[in-house]
Amino acid sequence: MATTFRPAAPAALQERVPAPPPAGSRPARPRPARPRLYALDGLRFLAAAGVVLYHFTARWSQVWGEEPGRVFPESGPVVTYAALGPELFFVISGFVILMTAWGRDVPHVVASRVARLFPSYWIAVAATSVLLLVIWPAGKDITVWEALVNLTMLQELFGVRHVDGVYWTLWAELRFYLLIVLLVAWGMTRRRILWFCALWPLVAQLALELGWSHVSTALVDSYAPLFAGGMLLYLLHREGHAKAPWLLLGLNVALAVHNVVPRQMHSLSTNTVFTPDPWVLGALVLGCFAAVGAVGLTRLQHLRWSWLAPLGAMTYPVYLIHEYWGWWVIDSLAAHANRWVVLAAACGVALALAWGIHQAEKRIGPRMRRRLERGLERWSRTAEPDGSARPDVRAPKAQPALARNV
Repeated sequence: MATTFRPAAPAALQERVPAPPPAGSRPARPRPARPRLYALDGLRFLAAAGVVLYHFTARWSQVWGEEPGRVFPESGPVVTYAALGPELFFVISGFVILMTAWGRDVPHVVASRVARLFPSYWIAVAATSVLLLVIWPAGKDITVWEALVNLTMLQELFGVRHVDGVYWTLWAELRFYLLIVLLVAWGMTRRRILWFCALWPLVAQLALELGWSHVSTALVDSYAPLFAGGMLLYLLHREGHAKAPWLLLGLNVALAVHNVVPRQMHSLSTNTVFTPDPWVLGALVLGCFAAVGAVGLTRLQHLRWSWLAPLGAMTYPVYLIHEYWGWWVIDSLAAHANRWVVLAAACGVALALAWGIHQAEKRIGPRMRRRLERGLERWSRTAEPDGSARPDVRAPKAQPALARNV
């Protein structure tokens, strides 16, 4: 029978306590709630800032009138490596999503993820679609139909182009979230998490090597080791050092390097005027895990710079909105102003739009989350075989600060 989680006594600081685990399974041990990981907010924003600079100053586009790498020859060779921002996001996501799913049931995990992802995404898709359909059609030829399908976040599943190329990462995130929901439904224990992080990336890698496209797609393709590595880092952060998670982390780091380096060698050689160094790429992939590990396993976890929290909250909107709106600003100003002034204007517009999206998300997201939780809980109670209501396992309104690192 799958493990379920029930609310702990108030003295446990709102931590979830699992029911008795299945025979032979060691439950994930509950611990007191910990303060917010402010350094994680800063790390997320740095990753997003790197992606913005890569798109504006290194990645191929026509908005500068010539190759961006030739416009910024002094910074381009370095900024090119910021293209690994999504890989860092995936490691962070593995850490954070396991943290937020720990001790919760399926309705709360689903509601949390949907309310976190979709409000900002819908606004960004609408804003970018208006830009490309009305204001700047030369930026990209899209159709209203493509824009509408993009609102589902499932455009890759339907074979429809992304309105904005950066949305590709959300498809990977969605598949990872689905796997986490299945793990929560099965019942989280420490032992199951370790087996999951051991077998999932290996099976995904095998599917890739054998050309089983449907299986590899369902298992998040070659990005599985990045997410799994982040999960293992959170397990080490929560449970303390142990041999098994460290060995599995090493396995996932090796798989990640194996997958990311050749893919980025091809991508960066095609999309920039620079030729990346594979050894630097490999070191940076290792650095993605090291950076998250430093936040979760060293004194950085005790950093109390609260001003980093707003930067973390802005990360997702900045990532969603920056590319085409920034390119539009560059296209409009490049012939009339200094390159650094134009770059600052593009970044400023992206940040202003992201701030507006974040303000809207703060109002929409919590309401959506509460409604989804109530609806999913009602559905789950009616879905019980005997028709009986399940125990109320809703998280208290005052969430531990750590759980807000999303």
